Amino acid sequence: MSLSHGRSHPLVLVAKWYEKLFGRLSDYNLCVTDAMKKDLWVNFKIKAVTLYDRPASYFKETPLDLQHNLFMKLAKDYEPFRPRCVQVQLPLHCRSIGGRTVGMETEISAARAGSPGADSSAFTQRDGSSGTVLKARGRPALLISSTSWTEDEDFSVLLRALEDYERFIEEGAELPALVCVITGKGPLKDYYNGLIQKLHLKHIQICTPWLEAEDYPLLLGSADLGVCLHKSSSGLDLPMKVVDMFGCCLPVCAIHFECLHELVKHNENGLIFRDSQELAKQLKMLFLDFPSLEGKLHSFRENLRESRQPRWDQSWDQTVLPLLGNGE
Repeated sequence: MSLSHGRSHPLVLVAKWYEKLFGRLSDYNLCVTDAMKKDLWVNFKIKAVTLYDRPASYFKETPLDLQHNLFMKLAKDYEPFRPRCVQVQLPLHCRSIGGRTVGMETEISAARAGSPGADSSAFTQRDGSSGTVLKARGRPALLISSTSWTEDEDFSVLLRALEDYERFIEEGAELPALVCVITGKGPLKDYYNGLIQKLHLKHIQICTPWLEAEDYPLLLGSADLGVCLHKSSSGLDLPMKVVDMFGCCLPVCAIHFECLHELVKHNENGLIFRDSQELAKQLKMLFLDFPSLEGKLHSFRENLRESRQPRWDQSWDQTVLPLLGNGE
């Protein structure tokens, strides 16, 4: 409310007085971070219990066959999801395809979506005889972010980082091509789409779809890395999008703000950055081994799998139900 009306607006002042008064009178108060718990006590003498946001049960890793179905569905409307290539033999002088320096054998653009009998996406392919879904050789890395396209998130930070990533490839770094998907609707979407159209990227494709509700968790569970540009206006709450990404065991690069460490553990389940240059370096470091299972990206995912964080209903039962029981 203070963001839209200003801190001195009568409605803001009344709401602050109301919350301060009745917060002290309540039997129990819930907050979403330890930082908020401390702030409530220091500034209002209100005692609270921290109940962290947790992902719903449908935020989970997506099986490969469901990934393939999703990619094939999205490929109907979005070019970056369509297949890029088939395996062919090339002479030695053909050195750079899709941002990857190669030798005698490589892959080139040859089969496009819509080819007769084709059952492949940019990321997956279904074996025609066995029906088994496999990850496509030479596939791009899938980077995902979500936003409401407001001033709370500065997506120029990500766009500048992608330009740096492109430069790393042009300078010879052996990095995969990227597909960057930014989901959501909001007032600044057209503005950022205009900036995206002005970029000159050969190895990176960006699309900004609006997904059906059931497709969003499936895409999170299919991605290789998440990016979060949300900065808490209060500095006291945490981005729900990262909670959902972690529910899908998806590692995250997130922009720094005061209490972010309560969710993103730097170098454990993701990385924290402060500007576009730092984000670009993190992308380079994480994708140098792609799609190897030995790099930090895989290590972060394994840490998320092993953490087995509780889901929303479990967290409620563990934290809130005991309080209600004590009140009886």
